[in-house]
Amino acid sequence: MALRATGLTHDEIFAALGELKANDVRWRDGRAFTLTYNAGDEILAVAEEAYRAFSTENALNTDAFPSLRTIQAEVVNVVTDWLQGGPDAAGFMTSGGTESILLAVKGSRERGRKERGISSPNVVLPTSAHAAFEKACYYFGLESRRVAVGDDWRADPTAMAAAVDNDTVLIVASAPQYPQGVIDPIPAIAAIAADRDINCHVDGCMGGVTLTYLERLGHAIPPWNFSVPGVTSISVDLHKYGYTAKGASVIAYRNKKLRSYQTYLTDNWLGGLYGSSGIMGTKGGGSMAAAWAVMNFLGDDGYMRVTAAARRAAEELVAGIRARPVLQLRAEPDTTLVAFGASDPNALDVFAVADALWRRGWYVDRQGPPPSLHCTVNAVHDGKIPEFLADLDAALAEVSRASTTGTQGAYGTID
Repeated sequence: MALRATGLTHDEIFAALGELKANDVRWRDGRAFTLTYNAGDEILAVAEEAYRAFSTENALNTDAFPSLRTIQAEVVNVVTDWLQGGPDAAGFMTSGGTESILLAVKGSRERGRKERGISSPNVVLPTSAHAAFEKACYYFGLESRRVAVGDDWRADPTAMAAAVDNDTVLIVASAPQYPQGVIDPIPAIAAIAADRDINCHVDGCMGGVTLTYLERLGHAIPPWNFSVPGVTSISVDLHKYGYTAKGASVIAYRNKKLRSYQTYLTDNWLGGLYGSSGIMGTKGGGSMAAAWAVMNFLGDDGYMRVTAAARRAAEELVAGIRARPVLQLRAEPDTTLVAFGASDPNALDVFAVADALWRRGWYVDRQGPPPSLHCTVNAVHDGKIPEFLADLDAALAEVSRASTTGTQGAYGTID
């Protein structure tokens, strides 16, 4: 399609955009159990206003935009405080969990290369670790050594230790892992890294905010952050359970030396010294300002409130799944991620159930193996679970009656 010869008016533009969104999931109404996070209209309004105010600022060079230097520093300081990082902890904001994970892998490769002369690096990680680690290994030329998880879906430290060799530069754990929502045995995994003086990254993209506040709410949370010896870096997505605008994550390190391996500097061109903290050069200020604004708007008490709401909704959903014999929880969730499948996969196709739910306006993730439906429960779902369960019952009845089948679909697409 060629660009129009003449531009549209303001009203025409936004009418067209409204039409384009007509078939999108109604996430503001709590109909999406994936991809979006909503703690209420008031918080969304704060994020959107702050994003607009800084939408064209650029953190590529904070000499020009010292506001963004301050914003990033303050956001990172809050996150490292959540992670019990202490005075030496340091980090950067990134565009999301994938970029944070890419940088953790890249930094581990650089540390192995510079400190130990490793030329064929590998990463040891459980099969449950996020696909972004696979992407990072592909991008940066590392071998991915996937290790099977245990029957409880948690990483197996003994098997991971057996996969480590002298070329291993990184060991990975998750808090929680995404597919079944359980926390890996991080002290045991980090001890392997500490014994060899190599990196251990904890993927806290989903749990970094939630686990911090669940513990403050009195929930028993196993050790997972910088309080664990051997943990060298942690990723935390603010645009997930921090409820900030899309494009905001933090990669945090135990100290600045570890952080230095992710950065890049060159003067090998005609444009002068070029430095970059992450994958991208231009670093839009909108998502950074929105993160700062929402975090300051909510404060500790606000995060206690929205975390409690998300956990309450997750527990209600878990109880609802347990009450339906045709369904089976994949695991008891440690945070707010709920995965379930069919008690008898030969009798019920859960992907067909997802199709039937989508026809009723609900969007859930499909994953496997084993075939499962996945719900990323967040604050917006508090009070919405009874309606979802009623439509789930209707979907189950429809699929059972028609003996229909569905397709697994995709977690991410390349359209």
